[in-house]
Amino acid sequence: MTKNKIIPYKPYLKELARELRKNSTLSEILLWEQIKGRRLGVQFHRQVPMDHYIVDFYCHELMVAIEVDGSSHDNEEAVRIDQERQKRLEKFGVKFLRFDDLDIKHSIENVMNSIEDYIKQSGH
Repeated sequence: MTKNKIIPYKPYLKELARELRKNSTLSEILLWEQIKGRRLGVQFHRQVPMDHYIVDFYCHELMVAIEVDGSSHDNEEAVRIDQERQKRLEKFGVKFLRFDDLDIKHSIENVMNSIEDYIKQSGH
């Protein structure tokens, strides 16, 4: 197994990530229940600091971030910031899976199928 690539991050993000873990949204909690503890054969972590940002979930083995987009992502400025952030992190080799908050709440099976398909396509 190759050593996981660690993406450097700003130290002040560590405490912020801890706070975000304590104050997860319902969708984040629902998704975490499905993916924690290597349930999918790979390990995900919650609220992971990278560069100048924090991603909702991250798997070091696959270098994939899962982002939950809730109502705070509904305006043009938030979408633009999300896109900038994603482009910057993709330069480190990070891939992104994005899911709408409502999809997680109302059809988590479809969300899980998408994640599982991605993992299979990644060779795990």
